[in-house]
Order: sequence, then C-alpha cells, then structure tokens
Amino acid sequence: MRLTIFFFYFWFSFLAEEMADSSVFGWILCSVITLVALCGVVLRRRKQKGISVNRTKTVNIVLTNNRECGSTEGSHADVIIVGAGVAGSALAYTLGKDGRQVHVIERDLTEPDRIVGEFLQPGGYLKLMELGLEDCVEGIDAQQAFGYALFKDGKHTRLPYPLEKFHPDVSGRGFHNGLFIQRMRGKSASLPNVHLEQGTVTSLLEEKGIIRGVKYKTKDGRELTAFAPLTIVCDGCSSNLRRSLCNPKVDIPSYFVGLVLENCHLPYSNYGHVILSDPSPIVFYKFSSTEVRCLVDVPGKRVPSIASGEMASYLKTVVAPQVPPEIYDSFVAAVNKGNIRTMPNRSMPASPHPTPGALLMGDALNMRNALTGGGMTVALSDIVVLRNLLRPLRDLNDAPTLCKYLESFYTLRKPVASTINTLADALYKVFCASPDQARKEMRQACFDYLSLGGVFSTGPISLLSGLNPRPLSLVLHFFAVAIYGVGRLLLPFPSPKRIWIGARLISGASGIIFPIIKAEGVRQMFFPAMVPAYYRAPPLVK
Repeated sequence: MRLTIFFFYFWFSFLAEEMADSSVFGWILCSVITLVALCGVVLRRRKQKGISVNRTKTVNIVLTNNRECGSTEGSHADVIIVGAGVAGSALAYTLGKDGRQVHVIERDLTEPDRIVGEFLQPGGYLKLMELGLEDCVEGIDAQQAFGYALFKDGKHTRLPYPLEKFHPDVSGRGFHNGLFIQRMRGKSASLPNVHLEQGTVTSLLEEKGIIRGVKYKTKDGRELTAFAPLTIVCDGCSSNLRRSLCNPKVDIPSYFVGLVLENCHLPYSNYGHVILSDPSPIVFYKFSSTEVRCLVDVPGKRVPSIASGEMASYLKTVVAPQVPPEIYDSFVAAVNKGNIRTMPNRSMPASPHPTPGALLMGDALNMRNALTGGGMTVALSDIVVLRNLLRPLRDLNDAPTLCKYLESFYTLRKPVASTINTLADALYKVFCASPDQARKEMRQACFDYLSLGGVFSTGPISLLSGLNPRPLSLVLHFFAVAIYGVGRLLLPFPSPKRIWIGARLISGASGIIFPIIKAEGVRQMFFPAMVPAYYRAPPLVK
C-alpha cells in the first residue's frame, strides 16, 4: 500500500511538472493526491483497530429535510445529548445557537406528566434570560410568584423575594412541567443544526477509555449507534448511564404526595406556601390560573397505599387538620377526587469520574431535596457554565485534552450548585418535626428568625431563590438561626436544663449542615480558586 502511494505521488508530481512547468497547478495536484492517499491509510487503520462495542452498522446521524433520522458514512454530530428534559432541551438550544451540530436522543417525546419540576425560582428565570429561553414560560399559563408564606402553629409570616434591583419580569414561576418542557423542545428543534430524535439509549460506546458515542434503540425497534466527540448525559433522576461516569450515592429520605387543588384561593396571592406541619412540611403553589399544586412530604422509605384507601385516610386525618382554613375544603375535595400521585424525594451529591468524551449534567449528576424547588435553577446555571467553557473551542475531537479542560466545569458550578443543594437538604431537616427538644427549638428558632424581617428574611430567601448563591452567607445565616435559638433559651434567666438544650441545639445544627458540606466538597464549595481545575485554560488550537 505504501509503495503504491509513493509511486502515485511521484508519478503525478512528474506529470504536474511537465504540464505546468513547476506552476501552482502542479503543487495543488500533488497536495490533493497525497491527502487522498493519507486518508486511505488512516481509514484502513481505524477499521483494523475497531471499537469495543459492535460497530458492524456504523451509522452516523444527520439532519434530513423532513427532520427524520438519516444516516451517511463519515458525518458526525459535535455533541450527543442523552435526554430532552429541562436540562437536555435547554442545553441543546444553547449549543445549537452557538453553531454546534447537536443530536438529542430522548426516550419519550410526548408531553411529560410529573408532579415536580413545576416551580422555577427567580435565579433560574435569570438563567433562562441569559440563555435566551425566557419566552418558554410564556403561553403556558405560568403563574408568577413573588416569595413565600410560612405557616406554623397558627402563625404565619410573609417572605418576599428581594427583586427591587431586577427587571420587572424577574420572579418565580409556577407552571405545568410538561408544557414547559415541550416549549423548550420545540425551541431547540427549531434550530436547523439540532436534531431531536425519540429513542432509548442503552449504553455508551467506549474505545480505550474514551466515550465515542451511544448505542440506542429507536421508536420502531431498530438498534443504531451514533458518534460524536462529546456525549452529554442528562437523562434525569433515574439515569441508567450515570454509574459508568460517577459514584452515585442516592438517598431517599421521604416521598412527595401530589394533589391538584382546583379553584383554590391561597391566603397570599402569588406566593408559595410552606406549612411546617407534623411530621414534615406541606407545600402549596399555583401552577395555572385555576390550579394549585399541593405536595405533602411523607418521611420514610414507604408511603401509605393509595389503592387500599390508606393514603386518602392519612391525608384527611393527619394532614388536612394542619392546613390553613382557607385551603381546607379544596384540599379535602382534591383527596376525595382521588387523583393522588407519589414520587420519591431523592438527594445525591455530585461525585463524577472525569471521563474523556463524556459529561454528566442535570439530575443525572446531582440532586437535592425538592422542598425548595432549586433543581431547575442548578441545571440552568450549569448550562451557562458549560456554554462559557465550550465557546472558545472550535474542535472537540481531542477527547483527553477536552476532558482535562472540562474538569473545571465541576469546580466552577460549585458556588451556585452547592449553596442551593446544601440549603435544600439542611432546610428540610430543620423543617421536619422531631420529638427531640433541641430539634424542636431549632425549628421554632428558624420560623422566628425568618419572621424578624429585614436582613434576617431577605438573606435566607435570596439564597433559596438563587439570586445570591453564596456558600459562606448560607453558613452564617444557618448558625445565626442556631445562636438565635440558644439566645431564646437563655433569656431572661438561664437554667442548667436550658443551657444543656442550647448546647445540643448547636451540636444538632452542626450535625445537620457539616455532613452536607463535606459531601459537596469543602474546598470546591468555599475555596474554588484553590482547586487547580479552576484555572484550566482552553486547549490551544493546533
């Protein structure tokens, strides 16, 4: 083969020189012939090496005129995205808008019907605006939210978002998750370089430790493979691909029981409502002009049976007496209607294994308690970080170098993600009822601290909303609540019993927040500039 290339090179060089007398034509012709010959050698070597997964059908996905899946030899997407939920759809649009060829593979492209992912915090809306996706909350009957109302033992306080310095459109949003996702999918699919396809990804294709693409099954049952320099896995909380890319430690402390209250008037219009009930919180928020979502947290590894009527009885006898009187009738009517749904409340810190050719995002990477509605804010913030990292890069084909560079993604996302994650998991533990006197005092101190107003309410609510995601501010407010609780115990006259409860309160607060911080990573959370990956520069273009 090499002798043949050598012969043809000099033969055509000779002809070119004879025809053009060392002219430019001769050099061009020689260069073309040499390039063709080298390509032949490269292709032959690649066939000999092969890929660990069967590649007898080397099918590369391209966009056809009717937006159906076509195939052609030698064509590649720049990025494959597994999953077209909130994270996948927003990422597809973002990368497509930057000129990348994007292939999205989603298990089910019909409208999702979920009981979470329905509330977007103001910080998440700001990220939507930054990505150019803010119009996706228009035309879906989304309801604005301007803060939270907190209820405990017949008392209540209002906690408005600190929105004075932001655009008038910036607020929380409640909406049907499925409508929002379909708008996002439609917007990403409107770009000519984004191809959205229904299929189930069964495995990642690996060659010598590098992810080269995915193997998937189409809607009609065909098994295909797709290849790209970068595969981004964001297939949600039940991801079946994350195990090869991270060390998942999923905790399920409770379940959410979802109800839809119709024509219900909440005590505070355009506010989310959190009831500090026994044994754990209840959340209400409007997600259409006529509907209010109720999420009842049921702690433990199992929930009462819906089919046997045990769940309905639990909701009527245990939960209903604790909801505000204005909501009681609508709540009971929703229980009687019978459309009761449940879902596990998952929490999982991010612990990825940097893998050349692949990246984890969304709930496949990281989950936190759904009480604070911070999941979409974290996902959209992550997309902004990744977009900014990828923008300087023209070529994604050097997988090891790209992997080294994208290690910075996992560090740069930490200040926002870890603040929202830590707050969600810590707040859930504080808001749950407990027979322990120190935990009772911590719960009451939290309610009273937030009721003080001023910086005592705007500080924590700006953290929760994603408007000021600063880890140090979170820790300061958390221990300020604990110290405030100790002060309540010791004034006006301390006693040995009260001093002991106060000491246990501080110890309990530490026991809540420090394990969460440890799981998030102390250095990445508080001192990201000390992590070497923080300073990774874009690879030099060769």
